Amino acid sequence: MDDRSWHKSYAPGVPTSIDYDEITLPAALERTVRNHPDTVALIMMGKKITYRELGELVNRFANALADLGIQKGDKVAISLPNMPQAAIAPYAVLKLGAVVVMCNPLYTEAELTHQISDAGCKTAIVLDLLVPRIKAIQPNTQIENIIACHIRDYLPFPAKQLFGRLIKKEMHRNTDPNEGVHDFLDLVNKFPPDPPAGDVVIDDLAALQYTGGTTGLSKGAVLTHRNYSCNVQQLIAWLPDARDGEDTIMGIFPFFHAAGFTAVMHQSFFRGITIVLIPRPEPAIVLEMVRKHKPDWFPCVPTIYVGILSHPDFPKTDFSSVKGCVSGAAPLALETIREWEEKVGATIIEVYGLTETSVMSHANPWGGTTKVGSVGLAIPDTDCRIVDLETGEKEMPQGESGEITLAGPQVTQGYYNRPQETADAIRDGWFYTGDIGYIDEEGYLFIVDRKKDMIIAGGYNIYPRDIDEVLFEHPKIQEAAAVGLPDSYRGETVKAFVVTKEGETLTEEEVIAFCKEKLAPYKVPKMVEFMDELPKSNVGKVLRRKLREMEMERGEKKE
Repeated sequence: MDDRSWHKSYAPGVPTSIDYDEITLPAALERTVRNHPDTVALIMMGKKITYRELGELVNRFANALADLGIQKGDKVAISLPNMPQAAIAPYAVLKLGAVVVMCNPLYTEAELTHQISDAGCKTAIVLDLLVPRIKAIQPNTQIENIIACHIRDYLPFPAKQLFGRLIKKEMHRNTDPNEGVHDFLDLVNKFPPDPPAGDVVIDDLAALQYTGGTTGLSKGAVLTHRNYSCNVQQLIAWLPDARDGEDTIMGIFPFFHAAGFTAVMHQSFFRGITIVLIPRPEPAIVLEMVRKHKPDWFPCVPTIYVGILSHPDFPKTDFSSVKGCVSGAAPLALETIREWEEKVGATIIEVYGLTETSVMSHANPWGGTTKVGSVGLAIPDTDCRIVDLETGEKEMPQGESGEITLAGPQVTQGYYNRPQETADAIRDGWFYTGDIGYIDEEGYLFIVDRKKDMIIAGGYNIYPRDIDEVLFEHPKIQEAAAVGLPDSYRGETVKAFVVTKEGETLTEEEVIAFCKEKLAPYKVPKMVEFMDELPKSNVGKVLRRKLREMEMERGEKKE
């Protein structure tokens, strides 16, 4: 790659290009197990699992999966919060050459059915409380085996005993191999820690990471071991101050999210870094874990930063151990960055990437100049162009806005079984992000807007069409449109604009209650406004942009 404007802004010592080690994800973990066997890999509520123990658990579970018939290329759904099994299971799947499909545990039956069916998953590894949900959708999927994972399995004494008393026995251990429902720990204990037979090469498919589309249907980004391995090595070059085998990172980003999957899990397993698992990322819990484990790295979504700053335990929490604070997955308000810097004495480094880029394409330089409001510079071997919104072919001059396009070794090859969407998104080797931004004279990228109507609330991607479709199901609703509005806590919040059918009446509470029955909690509108009609284009398309502008004008008048 020729010199780009951002290369001159790199921190000292960071290369513009990398000589990549062609190592697969499971091979990287095996190397870390050899090099740092006694380093703690995972901490869960005081329970510590070393890299030696992690390697053995991965091997045991991989052998169990092989016994259940999982072979190279098979798709395996994993739906878990951040708990030890959420790290063990993906690497066991990958060791067999099988493909990981990470699913959000908050998904509804309809959302899970689409994702699992689209990927063709035959096995689902889920939190025990989700087993009934998977059983309910099983007839509409190819699922043959369900593996139940329990929080208490990797809790230390006495928390393990106390947790067990709080849960009904039948709720916790309701597994029956004869019905295709297996217990994770039973499987692990049944098989030896010998390395399983597996032929995994760098260009094998590693995961289908699902992301939403303009149609509202999520689609699986095809990501190989090479994609993930290169992206991790790019991050390692970007963060040379991280100490292999010594540092500790907060596992706040969920592993089912691209940021948690790559930047936390994979990067840590490459380097022998300790992950403090946070199954439920609430400010009080996060602050307690910071006080207890004194982490070196603190990556999370904007909502956590906002929640921490306003929490009563914040003033008594010492953040002096933290070398780096990173924010991603959603826009971070400038006032939050300034308040954090003033009270903690550390700058939050904003980063940028997408599911389709394994996770990261841009970051503010560690050890260099951070520009508040910018998502930073393209990381090594990553190319970025800003093109016109109309044709996508004309490169825009420096400082002018257009669609962000990316190229690099971490970029997806396309979408699973979706040739048209792939052709639309990847043209002449460039991935078209759908985001609008500009690059300044020093190579820093600034995000201006989104070409698509996607809403990002609390780090979750929300597609308005999903919400619209549910609203349209209500017998009293004629028209509806959901939009994202700026929110200092969640980044954005969802508001629904509704037109009722003639002669019908509805309340905001009724609409929200209806949505709660059919949508994951983070997708449910927080506000509902009733209108006589929605703004439309000449061809009858609802103009969400007009609705957002109307709300912004109202806010300005109030101020």
